[in-house]
Amino acid sequence: MSTARPTTLCEAFQRVATRAPDAVALRSADGATTITWRQYAGRVRTIAGGLAALGLERGDTVALMLTNRPEFHLCDTAVLHAGATPFSVYNTNPADTLAYQFENAGNRIVICEKQFFPVVLAAAGQGGTVEHVICVDDAPDGALSLNTIESNTASTFDFDASWQAVQPDDLLTIVYTSGTTGPPKGVELTHTNFIENARITDDFGGVDATDRAISYLPDAHAANRWFAHYTNLLHGVPITTVPDVKLIIAALTEIRPTAFLGVPRIWVKLKAALEQRIADEPNPAKRALAQWAFATGRAKARADSEGRSLGSVDTIRYTLADRMVLSKVRRQLGLDQVRIAVTGAAPIPPEVHEFVLGLGVPLCEGWGMSECTAAVTVNRPNRIKIGTVGIPVPGAEIRIAEDGEVLVRGPMVMRGYRKSPEKTSEAIDSNGWLSTGDIGSIDIDGFLSIVDRKKELIINAAGKNMSPTNIENVIASNCPLVGTVIVIGDARLFNTALICLDRETAATFAAKNKLEVQSVADLATHAAIRDAVAAGITSANAKLSRVEQVKKYTILSDTWEPGSDYLTPTNKLRRKPIIDHYADTIDRMYKQT
Repeated sequence: MSTARPTTLCEAFQRVATRAPDAVALRSADGATTITWRQYAGRVRTIAGGLAALGLERGDTVALMLTNRPEFHLCDTAVLHAGATPFSVYNTNPADTLAYQFENAGNRIVICEKQFFPVVLAAAGQGGTVEHVICVDDAPDGALSLNTIESNTASTFDFDASWQAVQPDDLLTIVYTSGTTGPPKGVELTHTNFIENARITDDFGGVDATDRAISYLPDAHAANRWFAHYTNLLHGVPITTVPDVKLIIAALTEIRPTAFLGVPRIWVKLKAALEQRIADEPNPAKRALAQWAFATGRAKARADSEGRSLGSVDTIRYTLADRMVLSKVRRQLGLDQVRIAVTGAAPIPPEVHEFVLGLGVPLCEGWGMSECTAAVTVNRPNRIKIGTVGIPVPGAEIRIAEDGEVLVRGPMVMRGYRKSPEKTSEAIDSNGWLSTGDIGSIDIDGFLSIVDRKKELIINAAGKNMSPTNIENVIASNCPLVGTVIVIGDARLFNTALICLDRETAATFAAKNKLEVQSVADLATHAAIRDAVAAGITSANAKLSRVEQVKKYTILSDTWEPGSDYLTPTNKLRRKPIIDHYADTIDRMYKQT
């Protein structure tokens, strides 16, 4: 067998599937579905043949609208082997957004679950050229079942010739950006883009079939496809699929992953839960021990971040803290076997990062974007600098433009935006440099720090530049009841904020304190809730400069859902629609004396 690096993910999958054919490749979190590599390879062959019978040809596109389940991997991989390009859409997308994506991608086939069939049908009626809808579960009238597809393989389809014809520069997928303004752009990524980007795993000691990963984020997001699906194909990492993010804690303790991608909100909530557990500990001695251990862990994290070695006394102190408390906490969380832990997609509050590192979890913050396949920079386990997003991944070049914008060049940069050469040329100059839209700086050691999005910086009435994301992160990390917060202050004399409560945390708080509430609106107006939020804002302001501090805020009774008018599917704030919709509420905060 060739030891050369595979040049396509089809070639990689075929190699991986033959190494240990009876080992588990895919499984569902509930254990109801378990698929070996032999079964995986067999079903990829039959699904690809069935799609060919529907008329799927080399260069075509296929849309997937699925929750995290084994069938996603089967279907996506089968489409690749048929010489076509699969792409995922967010399950929260309304029909008009799907119609735009179907039109842009030009797909004639959609693979979905029964629950999404109505919105897919509505989208197909608005735009695009969709001819067939395949449901991986029960197929309603007007749809085909996956079983039907697999049982009707085209007799003339040459599976091996099909996947062997796939080239490194062929289109691997299209990632539709969850932009905060305008329709999503279709980022075209090739097999080479990902395989080159995946070289970063070598800096983490490599990954292979002995590792374990969990797929729980949307596969329409480049980071989850990279971390779960594509590492499964390239390196044979077995995947457990978790259909609901609320089930992730239970999955962690069962699977005990060796590799885990956690978005910042996961770590924020983990910190809040552990700190609350300590506060609720009735035994003063146990409470004091836990507080000492956590503080000792944070001290080590700070020293490591600053490149300082602990003295002999502090080393002994940390060893005891880890043995008596921290190692037990990691085991209880299901993070005791993690050796590759990554956070990205949004900035993580530095004090939350310090806390997690203090637990002994080697959490590495990274930065990237769909246009760069996923990763551009990342901290490495042997050198993590809190407050930075690390150093470039292999092959990546970064530099800072005169206005502070981060520019990127390398083999991970996209082929371009689908059917939009004008936007592609605006984003990538003639020398291959991609304008990222992020403002950043590089320190003396080569570590990149991201300030904020170029278009989202606050410039107050006095001309002071501020990062709203930084302020929002400080509030989130100091106020567990806050689910979403947006800071306003552009051209204003001071900063204000709109706050949406975290429904689960607020409900738990209400139950614990025996508050009489019937709805989210009751939570938002209850005195105890308001006092707790006020305490969090006070704590956050103490960590912000005077000009950054939030002087006034409003707790909304609304909740903003991902994929709504106010949040992108990846939970990024749609700032302009929020500010426009809540203009009266914002004006009242500035008019109050």
